[in-house]
Amino acid sequence: MTRYIALRLGESLIVLLVMSFAIYLLIGLMPGDPSDMLIAADPRITSADIARIKALYGLDQPLYARYSAWLTSALGGDFGNSRLHLRPVLDVMGPFLANSLLLMGASFLLSVAIALPAGVYAAIKPHSKLDHAINLLCFAGISLPVFWLALMLMMAFSVALGLLPAGGVATPGDGSFTDRLLHLILPVITLTISSIGHYTRFVRAAMIETLRQDYIRTARAKGASPARVVWGHALRNALIPVVTVLALSFGSLFSGALVTETMFAYPGMGKMIYDAIMGNDYNLALVGLLFATLVTLLGNLIADLAYVWLDPRISYASGEARR
Repeated sequence: MTRYIALRLGESLIVLLVMSFAIYLLIGLMPGDPSDMLIAADPRITSADIARIKALYGLDQPLYARYSAWLTSALGGDFGNSRLHLRPVLDVMGPFLANSLLLMGASFLLSVAIALPAGVYAAIKPHSKLDHAINLLCFAGISLPVFWLALMLMMAFSVALGLLPAGGVATPGDGSFTDRLLHLILPVITLTISSIGHYTRFVRAAMIETLRQDYIRTARAKGASPARVVWGHALRNALIPVVTVLALSFGSLFSGALVTETMFAYPGMGKMIYDAIMGNDYNLALVGLLFATLVTLLGNLIADLAYVWLDPRISYASGEARR
């Protein structure tokens, strides 16, 4: 197991290195740079001023030389400064990351807490009225555009009823726990509705497949209660493909949800990365995207380790899974 974890961590480092170069290359090839913005802001700027600005930001160097300099600094713990915020990148990213964790974490936990029992109950009696009702709600949640759903919720609860704030993180001058909680309700509901359908459908499909297995029929023949068969035997094995889906969406917990954050003026990681890219803030955009990549890789590793707990037949003792 230790060897497997070490191997996966090494592979993750290689993926991060490749991704850092690819992201840096794509951002560097985007039209425009900080000097262009300064030129647009001051048409009287001279060519000598432009040359000094390019030298200051290293824009007079080839792209591979700029990446090499950035990588050397990053390995030493210096990820550079944000051009938009005029502060170190890690200092800028901290509050945005905390906001996204709060928003995405609450939505993720709520979605899973609803999707698991809903998918199980739909699988117990497939093609029943309950199954059709759950499927209808799932397809509705999947089909609704996120921006439209956010607008409808704001119009209903903020404009018409005046019960909840329409956006932001907290009321200026307040910032209490209750106030922050009220500002979270609508974004969390939006993200939960948009994601719960996917999770429920995966749980339902996995449970239906598991309930058809021979060992489930054997458990029933031995007199196991229906609850024990479903929750004690079937669900644990059905969670293996579900865990894979959850792991793939794990990176979104830290990379934010751009559309939802934009609609509710919520300063999360998605909005931060988008603004950084549009503002040619290379360092901030690069570190934000790399952090999302790192979390996704760690989520996949955690999912692989969870397989061993869910199914004892899976082992990584020889460096690979065997059944």
